Amino acid sequence: MARYFDGSQDQGTSKTKRQQEDQRRMEFRRAIESYSEQRRLLQEIADFPDLDSINYWQATSANVQKNVQPGR
Repeated sequence: MARYFDGSQDQGTSKTKRQQEDQRRMEFRRAIESYSEQRRLLQEIADFPDLDSINYWQATSANVQKNVQPGR
């Protein structure tokens, strides 16, 4: 028995495929933007070499405070 084919199923399939491609493109774009933002921030930090020593001392003092036993 022959069926009438109006192409509606084909449109639904192409629509979901297009949505999946759009979603993949957006994820890729977000990854690129995130990478670019991270590079920009690292470049800004590199403009201030004194921050490396400050961050080192802050991290060291934070570790020392964690390791100190409370008094009994």
